[in-house]
Amino acid sequence: MTGHEEQDDAVRRVGRRSRTLKIVGLTLAGAMTLAIAAAGWVYVHLNDNIKSVDINSALGDDRPARAVTAPTAAASASPLPTGSVNILVLGSDSRSGKENEKLGGGSSSGARSDTAMVVHIDAGRTSATVVSIPRDTLVTRPSCPLPHGGSTAVVHDSMFNSAYSVGGAVCAVKTVESITGVRMDHYLEIDFSGFAKLVDALGGVTVTTGQDIDDDDSHLHLKKGTHHLDGRTALALARTRHGIGDGSDLGRIGLQQKLVKALLDQMASISLLGDPAKLYEVADAVTASLTTDTGLDSLTELMRLGQSLKGLTSEHVETVMMPVVTAPSDPNRVIAKEPAASELWESLR
Repeated sequence: MTGHEEQDDAVRRVGRRSRTLKIVGLTLAGAMTLAIAAAGWVYVHLNDNIKSVDINSALGDDRPARAVTAPTAAASASPLPTGSVNILVLGSDSRSGKENEKLGGGSSSGARSDTAMVVHIDAGRTSATVVSIPRDTLVTRPSCPLPHGGSTAVVHDSMFNSAYSVGGAVCAVKTVESITGVRMDHYLEIDFSGFAKLVDALGGVTVTTGQDIDDDDSHLHLKKGTHHLDGRTALALARTRHGIGDGSDLGRIGLQQKLVKALLDQMASISLLGDPAKLYEVADAVTASLTTDTGLDSLTELMRLGQSLKGLTSEHVETVMMPVVTAPSDPNRVIAKEPAASELWESLR
């Protein structure tokens, strides 16, 4: 090979390397563009899933005062919230949508708060108290603003869960604040379908029951002992009442509180951050059936709340029920037991 031929061959090799590098570069750029677009789509999709209610604007200033927590040096340096917070969590029995209807929800025009829990997270966010309010509690339901103007009338000896029926999330929050004197900083509502999907996305939950459960209404039949439940069965457990205790709402609350801790344990047992597909499945299940107040109506805010609770484990979550006694006017209803109920709410302010 002559010197000219060697020089031409070297030029050709350089040209091939250059074209190869360009192809690799374009391929990487294309892959990065697709990844960024996919990530953007996922964020927009999950963000758009979330429904919200502007509770603060609807209720105005006629509410209990917000809790004031003095920031510590560590808290002020942290980008995540660390102060105490109260969240009203409702499970809705709405039948809106075919999935909720299949799971036994109520009528879409008369949805009720099937489950009501006040979640108080202590300053530092490593411990919490979950207080269940029996839906059969008779309360004085305050006047609540309606979405299209006007307001509901004050009603005495009203079923607690009727507040949601007549005035939605706004009236549910106002009623809880009225009977507790505790400001609800946030509101979270999940329907039947969302709860079942969340449990399935987490791979099920493990719950131990202290007695056999046979409830034809919720279609739940479980022997006493430890069970790993899928979403549909976990929902049936949350709804069952006729197969345990005296068949009242009070027995069901104990099962619901077991499920709260089981969900925390299951979330702690799997590494969502290390499994993007699983993280997306869980996030999609939650956001698709979630209604929040406007302070939590974005994926960013929900993630900040979740990250601020990463040190919270089931061992540091206390579950209690608002103290109640049988209502004098109706043996099938209960009323707050005083002064025990007031003392409980005072401890959460």
